[in-house]
Amino acid sequence: MPLVNVKVIEGVFSATQKTEMVRKLTDAIVAVEGEHLRPLTLVVIEEIKSGDWGVAGQPVTAAEVKALASGGPA
Repeated sequence: MPLVNVKVIEGVFSATQKTEMVRKLTDAIVAVEGEHLRPLTLVVIEEIKSGDWGVAGQPVTAAEVKALASGGPA
C-alpha cells in the first residue's frame, strides 16, 4: 500500500490545489505500479504552521512562499 506524505506551509495552497495534488500524486503512483493499486494509494497532506519551516537557517512564511510563487522577491 503506497503512502505519499506531502508537507506544505499552512496557508499557501487552497483546498482545490490540495485536491489536485492528491489526484496527481495518486495518478503518478498508479502510472508506476499499476491501476490495481489506486484504491490502496494513500496521500496525506500535512500543513506546517507558517514560520515553523526553515530553509538555510531562516524561517519561511506563507507570505514569502506566495511572493516567490507569483514571481516576486521573497
